[in-house]
Amino acid sequence: MSAVWRWIRAHGLQIYAVLAFAYIFTPIAYITVFSFNLPAKSNITWRGFTTENWQDPCGAPDVCNAVVNSLKIGAASTVIATILGTMIAFALSRYRFRGRTTTNLLIFLPMATPEVVLAASLLTLFLNVRVPLGFTTIIIAHVMFSISFVVVAVKARIAGLDPRLEQAAGDLYANEFQTFRRITLPLVAPGIAGAALLAFSLSFDDFIITNFVSGNVNTFPKFVYVSAARGLPAQAYVVGAFMFLVTMLIVLVVEAFRWRREARLAP
Repeated sequence: MSAVWRWIRAHGLQIYAVLAFAYIFTPIAYITVFSFNLPAKSNITWRGFTTENWQDPCGAPDVCNAVVNSLKIGAASTVIATILGTMIAFALSRYRFRGRTTTNLLIFLPMATPEVVLAASLLTLFLNVRVPLGFTTIIIAHVMFSISFVVVAVKARIAGLDPRLEQAAGDLYANEFQTFRRITLPLVAPGIAGAALLAFSLSFDDFIITNFVSGNVNTFPKFVYVSAARGLPAQAYVVGAFMFLVTMLIVLVVEAFRWRREARLAP
């Protein structure tokens, strides 16, 4: 028994890592496997293997329309939130101005406020100013809660920059714009890209706020929620598995570029 206990203590971290990854990836594995399930009214029990769902991902009513809506909203809100959040991050990191501390505090409020409170507040605002609920209100809401995450991610990247690199550019007669374009922006670009991916994921995945302010516009999370009551179609699993595969591909490509760069810079 003591030998078993010593082995567990020696490999405790590895055991914990395996259990953690199993806990995280079990739902993803379930979605991937059941995306190949024979189509029926409900996709809860396994009936047999087929590739029909992947060959016709739009076979379920309204699933592709919901996915396209989520992609459009995610792309629009990501672009706006990334641009605004990056500018705010530079302003808060590089400049001193009146209200800077208060602005830092306000940036974190959307992250700390429960989504249902934000959703109800936004719905009340849109109704009071008589803004029709739809694409516009969804994009405004998603930009609102995504900016905070963009600012935090970009600020962390800016804080890690070596100021001597920009000073060296100035010593070599580069003006402020040239320094920003050739030194600062390339160094901050990984943080901006990570913030954009995070903003897109938050937008594509959001249900609570979207459900309040979307009106008649259907998004993929709304489609999943409504369809779950009568049986989620296999095509929804196909979309989920495909999004996971695309995300993994992006991560692998980024890591490959990083490894290649490190190998090129290594002595």
